[in-house]
Amino acid sequence: MDHVSIIYKRARPEAEKLALDLQSWLLDRNIQVFCRENIGTTDITFNLPAIEIPEYTKLVIVVGGDGTFLSVARFLEDRTMPIIGINLGGLGFLTEISTANCFRELEQVIEGNYRIEERMRLKVVIVRGGNEYFKRCVLNDVVINKGALARIVELKTTIDGRYLTHYRADGLIVATPTGSTAYNLSAGGPIMVPSAGAIILTPICPFTLANRPIILPPQVTVCIEPEAQIQRLTLTCDGQVGCALAPADRIVISADAKPVRCIKTPFVDYFEILRSKLKWGQN
Repeated sequence: MDHVSIIYKRARPEAEKLALDLQSWLLDRNIQVFCRENIGTTDITFNLPAIEIPEYTKLVIVVGGDGTFLSVARFLEDRTMPIIGINLGGLGFLTEISTANCFRELEQVIEGNYRIEERMRLKVVIVRGGNEYFKRCVLNDVVINKGALARIVELKTTIDGRYLTHYRADGLIVATPTGSTAYNLSAGGPIMVPSAGAIILTPICPFTLANRPIILPPQVTVCIEPEAQIQRLTLTCDGQVGCALAPADRIVISADAKPVRCIKTPFVDYFEILRSKLKWGQN
């Protein structure tokens, strides 16, 4: 491992300090380092330029929170370099390493004492007028919902061309197993182990209580078509980038061919993080 890239959370002095400390620590071990502050993560016009992470990077270290991790994972696009996250607070679902343990954990990585966990991504395409208008890969979820008006969205949904249902709800979440503990969980969706392969459909406050979340196999293609011309209907990717939807748009979602490759060290236990974050077993 001769080259590492460090991307740290913007406008956070403690993130910059830790990133620079990591840079010095790695340089002392004859490892070249590319170190940059992350750019802004929210841009509804989806025109934000990506950080050009060098192609020869062997490992990407993210210093920040889960939001920073999601944005950096998008910058990797179809590249296969592994990624690991250091959380500035306690522990995150994606940034699993604490600042107190980060040097110990990275020492294990440098020595080769780790494994790679592949996490599926979703590819979302908006087809407008027969052409691809918008295209993104997401690690957590795709959300279709309305603006401030309290009106129900009607979404015709098909699976591999076969009709599933018309969702009448405040919106619809299409999530990966990694994203199952994000917005999906708040909306009553199931928790899935992040290394699993599946696509989760979870309606947001459905009009019909029988419309429950459904778990689909990863090889299917989900097609969503808004039925009514509701103003301010938007599509959001990972809660960070997206665009406004137009009448007659067709949203096509499928598993991306390239997963995100996350580094797991012996000291990190996903179920321990799950218990800690959700406070299971506590009074």
